[in-house]
Amino acid sequence: MPFQLQLCYIRGFSIKIMKKLYLFLIVLFVANSVNAQNCNCETSFLWMKKTFEENDAGFQYILSKKGKDLYELHNKSYLEKIKNLPSNKECSQILNQWVRFFRQGHIGVSFNGVDSSNIVKKNSEALEIVNVDFKQFEKYLSTKKVPGFEGIWFSEPYKIGIKKMGDKYIGFIIETTADNWKVKELKTKFGEKGGVYYLKNKDGENFTKINLEGQNRLQIGRFEFTRTFPILQNDPDTELNIKLLKTQKPFLEQLNANTLVLRVPSFEISEKKSIDSVIKINKALISSTSNLIIDVRNNGGGSDASFKEILPFLYTNPVRNVGVEFLSTKLNNQRMIDLANNPDFDEASRKRFKGYYDLLEQSLGKFVSLNGQPVSVTKQDSIYTYPKRVGILINEGNGSTTEQFLLAAKQSQKVKLFGVTTFGMLDISNVHIIKFPCADFELYYGLSKSYRIPGMVVDDIGLQPDYYIDNTVKSSEWIKFTESVLTNK
Repeated sequence: MPFQLQLCYIRGFSIKIMKKLYLFLIVLFVANSVNAQNCNCETSFLWMKKTFEENDAGFQYILSKKGKDLYELHNKSYLEKIKNLPSNKECSQILNQWVRFFRQGHIGVSFNGVDSSNIVKKNSEALEIVNVDFKQFEKYLSTKKVPGFEGIWFSEPYKIGIKKMGDKYIGFIIETTADNWKVKELKTKFGEKGGVYYLKNKDGENFTKINLEGQNRLQIGRFEFTRTFPILQNDPDTELNIKLLKTQKPFLEQLNANTLVLRVPSFEISEKKSIDSVIKINKALISSTSNLIIDVRNNGGGSDASFKEILPFLYTNPVRNVGVEFLSTKLNNQRMIDLANNPDFDEASRKRFKGYYDLLEQSLGKFVSLNGQPVSVTKQDSIYTYPKRVGILINEGNGSTTEQFLLAAKQSQKVKLFGVTTFGMLDISNVHIIKFPCADFELYYGLSKSYRIPGMVVDDIGLQPDYYIDNTVKSSEWIKFTESVLTNK
């Protein structure tokens, strides 16, 4: 594969997973003083603008597409927006919006200060008491054929009851080991559009996400609960789907005699050993079963090395891999020196990074191919008879290295993609993170540009499935849908 240092940086608290999640990148919370002096937002904006223009690998490409006039209007508009902002947090949000002019992924401004914008109440004393007779509540639940959000739920250290009262769902403490919480105190209150959840210290946190997964898992904002009463039986498809989407580690499961399901939740380099282990242990089974379904839903990327052992099972013909070129600047090239001095890499890798640095330094202000060729071709000596057919489940949560995997995989005559369009975050890649002069902010931008553009653009467009799974097909039915297509091909 072409040299890549691609990492997918994700800002983790966005509610609209995953399409919106990628828009903001990672947020790093650092314990800064609440009383710290605000940074000058205009000064920060001008520093960011100059740094981005000089160093981002996608800047000139987008400028040539959208035009200087539109860019100047964009800058003028944001210079007005940053005037008289009350906090560094709001400044960072505006700066983060400014970079979206260029693309939605592998880019952004993160805020490293203290954010209390979603805290709505501070109450170190007792909260509202919900007068509920627990025995009567259990009897009431026993009569509900479809209890929905209502029930008794557990998430360490709380057992809570949730009951609909009027047009709101009220959550109250039944048992807890938290010293500052009492039985029957209000824990959460929500409606269709969201509500408030009281944290361990009794601060109230607003949320908009309420999601029931199957019958027995409930997500309230960023917190997950398991139903303890009444425990309801999920159908097998729902149980498998929950298992697939909740796992943090790769695994392979035999669906039946003809079909296997390989779940890969992440291609982060830290997961490579686990992925390789699953493949090695199940090699004989994979190479003797007709259908293979690979589920990469919500896999945001990581390292190309992580999917290397999967590709041989998909191979039918030579695979063309389109590489990247790096923009050489003093700031960008410092990244190679940092890698060359990183003790986490072996001596050979560090030496290679130093060689890349020397090569880049010879062409400041230009784009440089680190391996000397825009396209490489991968050939294998043999083709596996099995699996005969491969379906890969994709969705809007796929970006970066996962899209690189899909570009390689879909060249196989065995492979079809199932699901919905991916996020589109691959053309400008190899993210660099640098600090602003203001310590509360960090800038994310791309060091490299794909040779695919403008002929085959992925950023902000995504990769299309071969078989679109529309929203009348439940998430729990995706596996069955894919298997039926593979079996009938």
